[in-house]
Amino acid sequence: MIDFINFYFLPGLVLGSIYALGAMGVSLLFGILRFAHFAHGDLMSFGAYIALSMVSIFHVSPFFAIPASILGSSLLAILIDKVCYKPFRKSQTVVLVISSLGVSLMLRSFIQLTWGVSLEVYEIGVIKDAITFGGNFRISENHLVIIIGTFSLIYLTHIFLAKTKLGKAMRAMSDDQDLALITGINTERVIQATWIVGGSLAAVAGVFLGSDTQLNPRMGWDQLLPLFAAAILGGIGRPYGAIAGAMVIGMAEEISSFPFFGTEPLLSPAYKTGVAFFIMVIMLIVRPTGLFKGRSF
Repeated sequence: MIDFINFYFLPGLVLGSIYALGAMGVSLLFGILRFAHFAHGDLMSFGAYIALSMVSIFHVSPFFAIPASILGSSLLAILIDKVCYKPFRKSQTVVLVISSLGVSLMLRSFIQLTWGVSLEVYEIGVIKDAITFGGNFRISENHLVIIIGTFSLIYLTHIFLAKTKLGKAMRAMSDDQDLALITGINTERVIQATWIVGGSLAAVAGVFLGSDTQLNPRMGWDQLLPLFAAAILGGIGRPYGAIAGAMVIGMAEEISSFPFFGTEPLLSPAYKTGVAFFIMVIMLIVRPTGLFKGRSF
């Protein structure tokens, strides 16, 4: 039982936390802009690499570089919207989807040209002792920061959406854009705020992912399937549903390799992404609107 918690449950919670931040951004953008943003994973990568530059220049922890990542990713997200998406906002959805694929390729190429194609890490040769609690339960310092940081950001995002005037306008526009226009909501301001929130969440998710593994230009793109699986499972367009979906996907990926029968893993760790894909397909067939009754494709 202790090994299950230390090596499967807690890593699943960490992975679900990273997915939750990215999936919330995907869900918010879909709810307001009505298209699947396939460049969201590469926006995560961009935020992670900004943190890498801060770590290299100022020799700080990647977690202290998060504000710079948030600023850079938010500004980039606003720029991308104005240049690549705003001209096609009245076009069919497929045009915006294809545009986001082009943006994804450009972002990945920019990262490769700027930071190179080699694997990178935030801290070289740093081994930190795990934090022990309850005698036998162990968790690394990075994992503890990721979990606490994720739930803190989820709470702050909830406060923003539920209590602020701009957050309420975002929710209104997500529910009914035409009614939002009639009531005098500044839709362009709402869209800009959505990109700032989505870009910020993506940046933090990228830094958390980089601190947990390694950095490479494809790191965000490789996470795109689990992010959309989480958003669809929770109900696309429903940020709170995306959190629940992300936790389910993260836990399922990690626990699927637990040796339930004998000593061999139930599924090879190489099939983790397949678990996310399987859950997404089943949900699309059985309940296309997701657990929290979001929009269907």
